[in-house]
Amino acid sequence: QVQLVESGGGLVQAGGSLRLSCAASGRTFNWYLGWFRQAPGKEREFVAAVRWISGSTSYADSVKGRFTISRDNAKNTVYLQMNSLKAEDTAVYYCAARRSSEVTYEYWGQGTQVTVSS
Repeated sequence: QVQLVESGGGLVQAGGSLRLSCAASGRTFNWYLGWFRQAPGKEREFVAAVRWISGSTSYADSVKGRFTISRDNAKNTVYLQMNSLKAEDTAVYYCAARRSSEVTYEYWGQGTQVTVSS
């Protein structure tokens, strides 16, 4: 019903910046779009989310002040601007979507690799 495609990952030096994009093929109105990440040997963790209808956002404490999530209504795309990157930010980043009436994220993208070198 909803397809998500991430892009923008790559290799960046510590202290640098990177912007991830997530294009959604279905309707996103009244949905939440989120970013998650999974580092090698660790469990998946929440990074940030945006409520599509209002643009309200939430962030994990580990990325507050460094990452910014936003959305473009015309393009049906959500972005994750990552600044002041650290080696510990290295992970596969996933875009996910859930209905505003639910708790569990139902739809997931394939992920994009972000590697921060130190």
